[in-house]
Parts: sequence; C-alpha cells; structure tokens
Amino acid sequence: MTTLRLLLAAAVLAGSGIAAHGQDLPDLDGRTIVAVTENAYVPLNFADPASGEGVGLEYDLFNEIAKRLNAKVDWQLASWDVMIQAVRDGQFEVGMDGITINDERRQLVDFSDSYLTSQQFMLVRADEDRFTDAAGFAADPNLLVGAQAGTTNFYVAVYDVLDGDEANPRIKLFETFGTSVQALQAGDVDTVLMDQTSANGYIGANPGAFKVVGEALGSEDFGFILTPGSDLAGPINAALAQIKADGTMAGIEQKWFYDYNSAQ
Repeated sequence: MTTLRLLLAAAVLAGSGIAAHGQDLPDLDGRTIVAVTENAYVPLNFADPASGEGVGLEYDLFNEIAKRLNAKVDWQLASWDVMIQAVRDGQFEVGMDGITINDERRQLVDFSDSYLTSQQFMLVRADEDRFTDAAGFAADPNLLVGAQAGTTNFYVAVYDVLDGDEANPRIKLFETFGTSVQALQAGDVDTVLMDQTSANGYIGANPGAFKVVGEALGSEDFGFILTPGSDLAGPINAALAQIKADGTMAGIEQKWFYDYNSAQ
C-alpha cells in the first residue's frame, strides 16, 4: 500500500470512528506501562542517529495513547526473536515492532486493534538491474534474500517468492531487521522484503541507495501485542480509536512517512 493510500485509509477510519472522538477515555491514574520494541525498524522504531534515543511512528503513537489514558511509558528494548514470548510471559506489558496480526500469534499473545495496514515489497539496491519482480528473482539461483527468522518478511520470502522450503539456502538470516538492510547495501544479499512504510523510510534516509521493484506481495495489519488477558487492551483500543478519529494518526503518519524522509 502506498503512503498516500495509507493516509487515505486513515481518513476513512477517522470518518468511521467519529463517535470515538470526544468520548471519555479510561483513566489509568498515572500507571506506568512497560513497553518493549527493538529499535531496528525504520520508520516505526529506531535509534535517532543524532541523539541515540528511540524514535519513530510506534513511539509517537504509543506515547500519545499513554498520554490520553493518563499513563506513563517505561520503554525497554528486546530483540525480535524473544519479544513475543517475553510479552506472553509478562516481562513486558506491551510490545511493538511492526508485528503482523495473525492467528498463530493470537495463540500466544493478545493483540490491539490494527493501527497500520501495509504491504510487502522487495527493497533492492538502486542500481539493481538483474530482476524486476519476484518471479525474476526466484529464477536466478544465485540471488539471495535477507530476513529475520519468524517474521512476516521471512514467511513471504519462503512462500511468496521462493519454493516454500523454510531451510532454503537462498534465505540468509540476520539477528535484526536493520542488519539485513545493511547486508543488502553492502551487496551480501540482493533483496530484503519489507512493508511499504519501512521501505519508504530506508529510501528516504539513504538517498540514492535503494529502490523498490515489483508488485506488492501481500497485505498485513500491524497491532500492539499484549500479555494474554491484559486489562490494557480495552483502554488502548479506545485511545487508538480516538487518535484515528480526531486526525492525530494522520499527523503521525505524515511526520514519519513524509516529513522525516524529506528532512534526511
């Protein structure tokens, strides 16, 4: 989904959620919510190059949710491979890392309502001319894709680009999403799959380094993950609905999909 379509979708959601705007939200009475992310998923969550502080769309959005609920956020970091289990175990109350809502993960954690819808695309180096779509990539056995195990990007690479074999040697695994993009830039892999929003972030932050090729490979909805049975689900969803309804969400998207990119 293009960024413009994301903004239009946000406007539709806002229009359908007018009733949420102006409603009183739950008051969490200054409660501190322990939230976790990875800081490796531009522009959703990453370390600001100048300050080293965690920034991004998910930071802004969840901080706004907490503010409206009269709560504070204790931000923590964890790697993707342990995040879902750590939230399930109650080590953290809320997790976010561009996490796709799906039935398999619903068996482990609870999800908030979706806060973003995006699609998977192939990010490549700007001078890539050996393939222009997934079929062309799959046809060349020398081409490699970088991914994190267990992520949506990994499963799209396995089932929508290659042959369905999760042990395919053409899939090179990396500990973080950012490391896979670094490997792409260095020429160690030939594509990394990511949602359009993240692709826009990397293209904007690295002028002339990357481009997107081919058509969208699938659609996904992102949600916050919560410890099963969490009492935060209702308040977070109520605040999220209000944020969509009053235009704040569109402003956050504008900041990270357009303004941040153009400032780089």
